[in-house]
Amino acid sequence: MKVTVEPMRVEHIPVVGAIERRCFTQPWPPNAYQKEIQTNRRAHYFIARLVDVPAAERVPIDGQRAALHAGAGRVATADEGILGRLSRLFRGPSDVPSTPATEAELQGIVGYSGLWLMTDEAHVTTIAVDPPYQGNGIGELLLLGLIDQAKQIAARWLTLEVRISNQVAQGLYQKYTFKEMGVRRRYYSDNGEDALVMWTDPIDSETFQEAVSRNREALSRKLVYHG
Repeated sequence: MKVTVEPMRVEHIPVVGAIERRCFTQPWPPNAYQKEIQTNRRAHYFIARLVDVPAAERVPIDGQRAALHAGAGRVATADEGILGRLSRLFRGPSDVPSTPATEAELQGIVGYSGLWLMTDEAHVTTIAVDPPYQGNGIGELLLLGLIDQAKQIAARWLTLEVRISNQVAQGLYQKYTFKEMGVRRRYYSDNGEDALVMWTDPIDSETFQEAVSRNREALSRKLVYHG
């Protein structure tokens, strides 16, 4: 499995919205992502996209055809030993391609993520992977992309909220030094569930840097193995 992480563009939104509806009971409306991308200078959003996947093996997602017919006809890694060099997978804004997207490229989108820069804090707003592709390390790859972006924009910490029942996500975050720092009562409006507030160690700390390096290397081996 070859995967790249790249900046989210407006043309990606129909596919992102379809994945969101499959992952969350209360999805954001598509225009929310458009506003985030076009007008919120503090927002940074990314997609995860499969590379060179035969058409017969792709999981169809509602929204891809809409993307192609909504002016998309343009949209979304490089196959450089993919994931052997994870750091090359996260492209900056200046590297966003301007060439039209193909239907195959849209069909390759399997996840997305985002953060806001709040003063010196990188607040993770979302990470989602389309259900058929969960459990393959794509969510962790997206998290690493957010960490790299947080460093690039000079954030000092990363923070997020996570459902108190979501032990899998909490386990992933703990690998990257996220620790429980509080609870937001009845944070999730769909069922009134509490959210844990988690923070990393300082991004420039030795503990954080070691955790990122160790986990990046392990993820690279895992994804190459499954490839």
